[in-house]
Amino acid sequence: MNVLVLVAPGQGAQTPGFLTPWLELPGAADRLAGWSEVVGLDLVHYGTKADADEIRDTKVAQPLLVAAGLLSAGELGLFGNGGTGRPDAVAGHSVGEITAAVLAGVLSEQDALTFVAARGRAMADAAAITETGMSALLGGDQDTVVAHLNGLGLSPANINGAGQIVAAGTKDQLAALAADAPQGSRVRPLSVAGAFHTTHMAPAVATLEALAQTLTVADPSLPYVSNADGQTVNEGAEVVRRLVAQVSHPVRWDLCMETFRQLGVTAIIEVAPGGTLVGLAKRALSGVRTLALKTPEHLAAARELAAEAAGATPAARPEDSIPQDATEEHPQR
Repeated sequence: MNVLVLVAPGQGAQTPGFLTPWLELPGAADRLAGWSEVVGLDLVHYGTKADADEIRDTKVAQPLLVAAGLLSAGELGLFGNGGTGRPDAVAGHSVGEITAAVLAGVLSEQDALTFVAARGRAMADAAAITETGMSALLGGDQDTVVAHLNGLGLSPANINGAGQIVAAGTKDQLAALAADAPQGSRVRPLSVAGAFHTTHMAPAVATLEALAQTLTVADPSLPYVSNADGQTVNEGAEVVRRLVAQVSHPVRWDLCMETFRQLGVTAIIEVAPGGTLVGLAKRALSGVRTLALKTPEHLAAARELAAEAAGATPAARPEDSIPQDATEEHPQR
C-alpha cells in the first residue's frame, strides 16, 4: 500500500525572491493580494523584492510562509473535486502546522491567515523582551546533546530527528554553546529573531488563546500529525489548542517522522518553500520518495508522485514541466 504525506515547512525556509516564479501562475497574484489584506502586509513585495533581513522579521516571515504553502498546495491540486492523489496525512513544522490545519480542513484560509498574523506579531513582541535566538546542532547523541543544552540553560526547541536539534535561549547562552559544543556536534546559528518554542514565548500564548475563541473550527478531514508529540489529532478544537500551546513548547519533528513511518509512508511532498523537511526525511526515512516544491516547475513531478501513491493518473496541464532536479535532495537550512 502506498501512503502519501504532505508537509509544510517552518520559519527559516524563506529566501529572498522565492515567490517570484509562483506569481507567473494565473490568479496567483490576486490570491496573494487578497491574503495581504487579511494579514496587513504586502505579501507580493515581501515574497519577491524584500531582502533577507526584511523577511527574517517574525511578523513577516510567518504569514509569508503560510501564504506560500497555501498557494503551492492549491496549485498542486490534490484537494477538492477533481483532485488526484489526496494525501493520507498532513503535518507542518512549527508555523507550518497552521498551513497543515488548512489542508486538513480544520481552519479556513482567512482564519488561518488571521491567526498566523497575530502569532507573528505576538512572538515578535515576546522576542523583543530579551535578546534571544536559536542555533542548530548537527550530529551527536541526542540524549547527550539535550543534557548539554540543559546544563547551559538552553532549551531543545526543535528535536528534528536525523541528527538535528535546535537550541534556543539568550544570546549569551548561545555564545557559550558556540564556544563549548557537545561532543560530536557542529553548531550553526540560525537566522531567526527569537527563542521560539520556549518559555521566552509565553507572553504570546495569552494573545493567541483569546484569538482562538473567535475562529471557526472543524474536525480534520484526514490525519493531522501534531508537533507536540507526533500523534494524530482527530478533533479540530484540540488542533487549535495545540497551535496555541506550541509557540512556547518544543517541536518534536522526530516523533512526527516516526508516526509517518508507522503509517507506512512511501512518499512525502513538501509545499513551498520546500527543501528542509524532505532533507530530514531523506536521512531518517530510508526508501521513502520525497519531493520539494520550490518553484512551479516541480508541480508536474509532484502530481505524478501523488497520483502514483493513489494508484491514479494525474490530469495533464499544459503549463507542466518536469525538471531534472525535481526529486533531488535539498540541503537542510
